[in-house]
Amino acid sequence: MANILIIGGGVAGLSAGIRAQLDGHRAVICEKLPAAGGNLTGWRRGDYRIDNCIHWLTGTNPSTPLYRMWETLGALGNGIGIHRGDSLYTCEWDGERLSLWRDLDRLERTMLAVSPTDEKEIRSLVRVIRAAQAFCGIGGKRHNKGWNPVLALRDVPLLLRYHRMSTGDLAARFEHPLLRAFLTDFISERFASLAFVFVAAHFCGDNADVPAGGSVAMAERMVERFRGLGGELLTGKEVVRVLHNGKRAHGVQFRDGSIAEADEIVVTLDPAVVFPRMVGLPMPKGLAARYRDKRLMRFSSWHCAFACDLPEVPFHGDFVIKPDPACQFRLGAPVLTVREFSHDPNAAPRGSTLLQTMTVCDEATCRRFIALRGDRDAYTRRKQYLAKWTERALAEQFPELDGHLSCIDVWTPATYERMIGSEIGSFMSFAFGAKVLPLRASARSGLSNVTLASQWLRAPGGLPFAAEAGMLAVRAITAKYRHASRREGKAETPAVLGTEEPIG
Repeated sequence: MANILIIGGGVAGLSAGIRAQLDGHRAVICEKLPAAGGNLTGWRRGDYRIDNCIHWLTGTNPSTPLYRMWETLGALGNGIGIHRGDSLYTCEWDGERLSLWRDLDRLERTMLAVSPTDEKEIRSLVRVIRAAQAFCGIGGKRHNKGWNPVLALRDVPLLLRYHRMSTGDLAARFEHPLLRAFLTDFISERFASLAFVFVAAHFCGDNADVPAGGSVAMAERMVERFRGLGGELLTGKEVVRVLHNGKRAHGVQFRDGSIAEADEIVVTLDPAVVFPRMVGLPMPKGLAARYRDKRLMRFSSWHCAFACDLPEVPFHGDFVIKPDPACQFRLGAPVLTVREFSHDPNAAPRGSTLLQTMTVCDEATCRRFIALRGDRDAYTRRKQYLAKWTERALAEQFPELDGHLSCIDVWTPATYERMIGSEIGSFMSFAFGAKVLPLRASARSGLSNVTLASQWLRAPGGLPFAAEAGMLAVRAITAKYRHASRREGKAETPAVLGTEEPIG
């Protein structure tokens, strides 16, 4: 079979490498950083362990094909524990709180208790969440009913109704301000309402949870799986150029000047940085159209991590904070989300708590962060400023925390741009608004033996779509080589035939 060189050691690259080894190819993953994992990473600050990535992992329900994909990749299964919190997040309005409870019946009862006058819209929202669960194969009381085409057809009109709305449109249908905030403070009012619906469907369907050890442990399990199959991982090897003659590539050049040859090349990076700089060709028209499409939005976020010298904090899981207007102005955002890590015994020393905040920012803000990093002193001052006002927002929301917080780190879209190389420091691909179908883009690069395999091929991106892209890219290569073998009259070896694993 083929010698496949994979550019990028994130989830897409590890997925491609594992699939390649299972299909009988020889895979080499080239990662510019000292460790593989891409976004799936974290780091230590003193006695605290920061988790950069997983708020929830879609595919943690063992009944789903996506779970079986994660098993194939070594990320789940084999006795790996999963943390399933009671709620995904909590928001507040005028002293009254509402949580997205795992128990969908409880969520419905709580929303009705908050606003009986919104009963019609509440019951409709719960119905569409159940319809989304059935569509994803996690329906029923045990969330294990597979996809039923008859039921799916029945639910199409309801799903189409929500498909036509943004979360802002949906929120406007509710009278109570807490319910409106509940729908727009966690997911932007510009995004499709189905984004909220499917997040709720997966979480309430036991299909969006945190695997044991968080992001770093998951990346390490995938690396172990890849190496266990005989794959080779090269770290500290940044590819700067794909070498090609005409329409076929023959290898890559690394930043250190060395060259590696390959039969097939899989590129897992943001196409905005791959074309034309790395490949030397213009971006394919279909992909280029996505980057120009005003209905598709690129975004990222900046974060603060705080050491808290209290063993417990006055909330659980994620809490959405709406700071006062002065603080909103200084933070440049109407809301921020704070998360406590009591579910992870290794996140903080005994008697203390780790808090991490996330503030979403648009493309223009991302570019300002990246430009500011060129002036290290100014960039440092900006991070200190954001930490100060974030701490103030936390203390105003939770007076019990005042005097007990110490900022231990701040990271921004400039961090992501440096770490994973995405053009604007985005860690997902494209958010989308109402009336948009997130279809998968072509994986063709313009070179016959260079295949694209990244989350940017399908909105909204994220870990499952990254893993899926890696698998699909290699399956296309395998199919090509099988076809060539049949055409030449050669028998396929058992290694080539391998075990086909389902993907989500």
